[in-house]
Amino acid sequence: MQITKNKVAAIHYTLTDNAGAILDSSSGREPLYYIHGMGNLIPGMEEGLEGKVKGDKFNIKVAPEKGYGVKDDKLMQKVPRTAFGTQEIKVGMQFQTNQGQVVTVTHVGLEAITVDANHPLAGVELNFAVEIMEIREATADELSHGHVHGPGGHHH
Repeated sequence: MQITKNKVAAIHYTLTDNAGAILDSSSGREPLYYIHGMGNLIPGMEEGLEGKVKGDKFNIKVAPEKGYGVKDDKLMQKVPRTAFGTQEIKVGMQFQTNQGQVVTVTHVGLEAITVDANHPLAGVELNFAVEIMEIREATADELSHGHVHGPGGHHH
């Protein structure tokens, strides 16, 4: 059976950046289960998994345009330091805005703090080492809900 639209696939993966730093991995955990073609994964990942079969081991390189997007300078802004009250602010800290958006501190100045609302992996070329563990038909329930139930999924 091949990975095609509406099939459930289970994959083990390790994600690295171009310097070889591990950004995420399913190693030591359950494989990642997803329904193919539902937009549950970034586009470049789904394209790279299309047509693969159980037991396949391969690498996928995903450009930012098919990953978490390119960095948008409009999503970076300076916020008055007073907006953070008296707490100590460090580069790399993350905050949730009133709109529910997550921003990351990229610069700490005396008067202003620069925050970035881009996804932390925006602009980053992604390298996935993947192994296909399982492929099965999705159930009608899974298809109607758009995500996996049971092993690797969740129950309602």
